[in-house]
Amino acid sequence: MNALDHRRQIERAFSAAADYDRQARVQRRAARRLAERIAALPLPTAPRILEIGCGTGFLTEALIEQGLSGDWLVTDISPEMVARCRARVGDAPDRDFAVLDGEYGAPRGSFDLVCSSLVIQWFDDWQAATARMFGWLNPGGQLIHATLGAGSFAEWRGAHEAEGLEAGTLDFPTADEFRAAEPASLHVDHYIERHDSALAFMRALRAIGAHTAPPQHRPLAPGALRRVMRRFEEGGASVSYEVVTCHYRSA
Repeated sequence: MNALDHRRQIERAFSAAADYDRQARVQRRAARRLAERIAALPLPTAPRILEIGCGTGFLTEALIEQGLSGDWLVTDISPEMVARCRARVGDAPDRDFAVLDGEYGAPRGSFDLVCSSLVIQWFDDWQAATARMFGWLNPGGQLIHATLGAGSFAEWRGAHEAEGLEAGTLDFPTADEFRAAEPASLHVDHYIERHDSALAFMRALRAIGAHTAPPQHRPLAPGALRRVMRRFEEGGASVSYEVVTCHYRSA
Protein backbone atom coordinates (compact mmCIF):
# COMPACT_ATOMS: atom_id res chain seq x y z
CA MET A 1 0.00 0.00 0.00
CA ASN A 2 1.43 3.39 -0.98
CA ALA A 3 1.13 6.59 1.05
CA LEU A 4 -1.79 7.95 -0.98
CA ASP A 5 -3.79 4.74 -0.58
CA HIS A 6 -3.08 4.79 3.15
CA ARG A 7 -4.37 8.36 3.48
CA ARG A 8 -7.53 7.39 1.61
CA GLN A 9 -7.95 4.44 3.95
CA ILE A 10 -7.68 6.79 6.96
CA GLU A 11 -10.22 9.17 5.41
CA ARG A 12 -12.67 6.33 4.74
CA ALA A 13 -12.28 5.00 8.28
CA PHE A 14 -13.13 8.34 9.87
CA SER A 15 -15.93 9.00 7.41
CA ALA A 16 -17.52 5.70 8.47
CA ALA A 17 -17.13 6.36 12.23
CA ALA A 18 -20.83 6.66 12.96
CA ASP A 19 -20.42 6.03 16.70
CA TYR A 20 -17.57 8.49 17.18
CA ASP A 21 -19.26 10.82 19.65
CA ARG A 22 -20.20 8.05 22.08
CA GLN A 23 -16.91 6.14 21.95
CA ALA A 24 -14.34 8.96 21.71
CA ARG A 25 -14.19 9.73 25.44
CA VAL A 26 -10.46 10.52 25.66
CA GLN A 27 -10.68 12.60 22.49
CA ARG A 28 -13.40 14.72 24.05
CA ARG A 29 -11.41 15.27 27.26
CA ALA A 30 -8.25 16.14 25.34
CA ALA A 31 -10.16 18.65 23.19
CA ARG A 32 -11.57 20.39 26.26
CA ARG A 33 -8.13 20.61 27.84
CA LEU A 34 -6.69 22.03 24.63
CA ALA A 35 -9.51 24.59 24.43
CA GLU A 36 -8.64 25.77 27.95
CA ARG A 37 -5.02 26.31 26.90
CA ILE A 38 -6.05 28.12 23.72
CA ALA A 39 -8.36 30.40 25.69
CA ALA A 40 -5.37 31.48 27.78
CA LEU A 41 -3.32 32.54 24.74
CA PRO A 42 -2.78 36.24 23.93
CA LEU A 43 -4.95 36.41 20.81
CA PRO A 44 -6.32 39.49 19.04
CA THR A 45 -9.88 40.59 19.82
CA ALA A 46 -11.25 39.00 16.65
CA PRO A 47 -8.63 36.48 15.51
CA ARG A 48 -8.64 34.64 12.22
CA ILE A 49 -8.75 30.95 13.21
CA LEU A 50 -7.96 27.76 11.29
CA GLU A 51 -8.85 24.40 12.80
CA ILE A 52 -7.27 21.31 11.23
CA GLY A 53 -9.08 17.99 11.56
CA CYS A 54 -12.27 19.14 13.26
CA GLY A 55 -13.81 15.67 13.42
CA THR A 56 -17.32 15.82 14.82
CA GLY A 57 -16.58 19.14 16.53
CA PHE A 58 -15.21 18.42 20.00
CA LEU A 59 -12.58 21.18 19.84
CA THR A 60 -14.74 23.58 17.86
CA GLU A 61 -17.53 23.31 20.41
CA ALA A 62 -15.15 23.58 23.37
CA LEU A 63 -13.59 26.75 21.94
CA ILE A 64 -17.00 28.31 21.43
CA GLU A 65 -17.88 27.42 25.02
CA GLN A 66 -14.65 29.14 26.10
CA GLY A 67 -15.96 32.32 24.47
CA LEU A 68 -13.50 32.38 21.58
CA SER A 69 -14.83 34.49 18.73
CA GLY A 70 -13.35 35.55 15.43
CA ASP A 71 -13.24 34.59 11.77
CA TRP A 72 -13.23 30.76 11.68
CA LEU A 73 -12.21 28.27 9.01
CA VAL A 74 -13.08 24.81 10.33
CA THR A 75 -11.67 21.92 8.25
CA ASP A 76 -11.27 18.17 8.02
CA ILE A 77 -10.06 15.72 5.39
CA SER A 78 -13.41 13.90 5.63
CA PRO A 79 -16.50 15.59 4.14
CA GLU A 80 -18.68 13.55 6.51
CA MET A 81 -16.79 14.86 9.55
CA VAL A 82 -17.05 18.46 8.33
CA ALA A 83 -20.81 18.01 7.98
CA ARG A 84 -21.13 16.52 11.46
CA CYS A 85 -19.07 19.31 13.03
CA ARG A 86 -21.19 21.89 11.24
CA ALA A 87 -24.36 20.21 12.52
CA ARG A 88 -22.96 20.21 16.07
CA VAL A 89 -21.95 23.88 16.33
CA GLY A 90 -24.24 25.42 13.71
CA ASP A 91 -23.68 28.09 11.08
CA ALA A 92 -22.64 31.64 11.88
CA PRO A 93 -21.67 34.64 9.71
CA ASP A 94 -18.02 34.36 10.83
CA ARG A 95 -17.81 30.55 10.64
CA ASP A 96 -16.79 28.74 7.44
CA PHE A 97 -16.44 24.98 6.96
CA ALA A 98 -14.30 23.28 4.31
CA VAL A 99 -12.78 19.95 3.33
CA LEU A 100 -9.00 20.25 3.62
CA ASP A 101 -6.08 17.84 3.88
CA GLY A 102 -4.34 19.41 6.86
CA GLU A 103 -0.94 18.03 5.94
CA TYR A 104 -0.79 18.62 2.19
CA GLY A 105 -3.59 21.11 1.55
CA ALA A 106 -3.16 24.86 1.34
CA PRO A 107 -5.75 27.13 2.98
CA ARG A 108 -6.17 30.63 1.66
CA GLY A 109 -4.75 33.52 3.62
CA SER A 110 -3.00 33.64 6.97
CA PHE A 111 -4.20 33.15 10.52
CA ASP A 112 -3.80 34.36 14.08
CA LEU A 113 -4.47 30.86 15.42
CA VAL A 114 -3.93 27.43 13.86
CA CYS A 115 -5.05 24.56 16.07
CA SER A 116 -5.76 20.83 15.99
CA SER A 117 -6.66 18.13 18.49
CA LEU A 118 -5.43 14.54 18.03
CA VAL A 119 -4.80 14.88 14.31
CA ILE A 120 -1.04 15.22 13.81
CA GLN A 121 -0.43 11.56 14.67
CA TRP A 122 -2.07 10.60 11.37
CA PHE A 123 0.32 12.71 9.29
CA ASP A 124 3.15 11.21 7.25
CA ASP A 125 5.67 13.76 8.59
CA TRP A 126 4.52 15.74 11.64
CA GLN A 127 7.64 17.92 11.68
CA ALA A 128 7.26 19.06 8.06
CA ALA A 129 3.53 19.58 8.61
CA THR A 130 4.16 21.67 11.71
CA ALA A 131 6.59 23.84 9.74
CA ARG A 132 4.00 24.33 6.99
CA MET A 133 1.28 25.26 9.48
CA PHE A 134 3.65 27.66 11.20
CA GLY A 135 4.07 29.36 7.84
CA TRP A 136 0.33 30.10 7.74
CA LEU A 137 0.53 32.34 10.81
CA ASN A 138 0.30 36.11 10.91
CA PRO A 139 3.05 37.91 12.85
CA GLY A 140 2.47 37.11 16.51
CA GLY A 141 0.19 34.22 15.55
CA GLN A 142 -0.20 31.04 17.59
CA LEU A 143 0.08 27.42 16.45
CA ILE A 144 -1.02 24.84 18.99
CA HIS A 145 -1.69 21.16 18.46
CA ALA A 146 -2.36 18.21 20.75
CA THR A 147 -1.28 14.80 19.50
CA LEU A 148 -0.44 11.33 20.78
CA GLY A 149 2.96 10.61 22.29
CA ALA A 150 4.99 7.43 22.58
CA GLY A 151 3.33 6.29 25.81
CA SER A 152 -0.02 5.81 24.08
CA PHE A 153 -1.43 2.26 23.84
CA ALA A 154 1.49 0.93 25.89
CA GLU A 155 -0.63 -1.91 27.31
CA TRP A 156 -1.82 -3.08 23.88
CA ARG A 157 1.71 -2.96 22.46
CA GLY A 158 3.04 -4.75 25.55
CA ALA A 159 0.57 -7.60 25.06
CA HIS A 160 1.92 -8.03 21.52
CA GLU A 161 5.53 -7.87 22.63
CA ALA A 162 4.91 -10.53 25.29
CA GLU A 163 3.90 -12.87 22.45
CA GLY A 164 6.83 -11.86 20.26
CA LEU A 165 4.56 -9.92 17.94
CA GLU A 166 4.23 -6.34 16.71
CA ALA A 167 1.11 -4.24 17.22
CA GLY A 168 -0.53 -2.41 14.35
CA THR A 169 -0.49 0.91 16.19
CA LEU A 170 1.27 3.96 14.82
CA ASP A 171 4.77 4.90 15.98
CA PHE A 172 4.24 8.01 18.09
CA PRO A 173 7.10 10.44 18.81
CA THR A 174 8.49 10.81 22.31
CA ALA A 175 8.09 14.02 24.28
CA ASP A 176 11.81 14.67 23.75
CA GLU A 177 11.31 14.45 19.98
CA PHE A 178 8.58 17.06 20.23
CA ARG A 179 10.84 19.25 22.40
CA ALA A 180 13.53 19.04 19.71
CA ALA A 181 11.16 20.99 17.44
CA GLU A 182 11.55 23.87 19.94
CA PRO A 183 7.97 24.77 20.80
CA ALA A 184 7.40 27.81 22.98
CA SER A 185 5.75 25.46 25.48
CA LEU A 186 4.97 21.77 25.78
CA HIS A 187 2.54 19.93 28.05
CA VAL A 188 2.03 16.20 28.55
CA ASP A 189 -1.30 14.87 29.84
CA HIS A 190 -2.05 11.24 30.66
CA TYR A 191 -5.42 9.53 30.35
CA ILE A 192 -6.52 5.96 31.09
CA GLU A 193 -9.40 4.33 29.27
CA ARG A 194 -10.78 1.07 30.68
CA HIS A 195 -12.53 -1.56 28.59
CA ASP A 196 -14.51 -4.66 29.46
CA SER A 197 -12.40 -6.80 27.14
CA ALA A 198 -9.86 -6.74 24.33
CA LEU A 199 -12.71 -7.07 21.86
CA ALA A 200 -14.41 -4.02 23.36
CA PHE A 201 -11.19 -2.04 22.94
CA MET A 202 -10.82 -3.11 19.31
CA ARG A 203 -14.45 -2.28 18.59
CA ALA A 204 -14.05 1.14 20.22
CA LEU A 205 -11.09 1.97 17.97
CA ARG A 206 -13.06 0.94 14.90
CA ALA A 207 -16.09 2.92 16.06
CA ILE A 208 -14.06 6.15 16.08
CA GLY A 209 -12.18 5.38 12.87
CA ALA A 210 -8.81 5.02 14.62
CA HIS A 211 -8.09 1.42 13.67
CA THR A 212 -6.05 2.03 10.50
CA ALA A 213 -2.66 0.34 10.85
CA PRO A 214 0.59 1.59 9.27
CA PRO A 215 0.97 0.59 5.60
CA GLN A 216 3.70 -1.97 6.35
CA HIS A 217 1.74 -3.80 9.05
CA ARG A 218 0.41 -7.26 8.32
CA PRO A 219 -2.68 -8.44 10.24
CA LEU A 220 -2.12 -11.17 12.81
CA ALA A 221 -3.30 -14.71 12.27
CA PRO A 222 -6.45 -15.48 14.33
CA GLY A 223 -4.56 -17.66 16.83
CA ALA A 224 -1.91 -15.04 17.43
CA LEU A 225 -4.53 -12.34 17.88
CA ARG A 226 -6.38 -14.46 20.46
CA ARG A 227 -3.16 -14.83 22.46
CA VAL A 228 -2.60 -11.08 22.40
CA MET A 229 -6.17 -10.45 23.49
CA ARG A 230 -5.76 -12.80 26.45
CA ARG A 231 -2.55 -11.04 27.50
CA PHE A 232 -4.24 -7.66 27.24
CA GLU A 233 -7.19 -8.79 29.36
CA GLU A 234 -4.87 -10.33 31.96
CA GLY A 235 -3.31 -6.88 32.30
CA GLY A 236 -6.69 -5.31 33.05
CA ALA A 237 -7.88 -4.27 29.54
CA SER A 238 -6.90 -0.64 30.21
CA VAL A 239 -5.22 1.61 27.66
CA SER A 240 -2.99 4.64 28.28
CA TYR A 241 -3.11 7.79 26.20
CA GLU A 242 -0.19 10.21 26.34
CA VAL A 243 -1.34 13.52 24.87
CA VAL A 244 1.42 15.98 24.01
CA THR A 245 0.45 19.61 23.39
CA CYS A 246 2.94 21.76 21.52
CA HIS A 247 2.57 25.54 21.26
CA TYR A 248 4.50 27.71 18.81
CA ARG A 249 4.36 31.48 18.37
CA SER A 250 5.33 33.48 15.31
CA ALA A 251 7.60 36.45 15.86
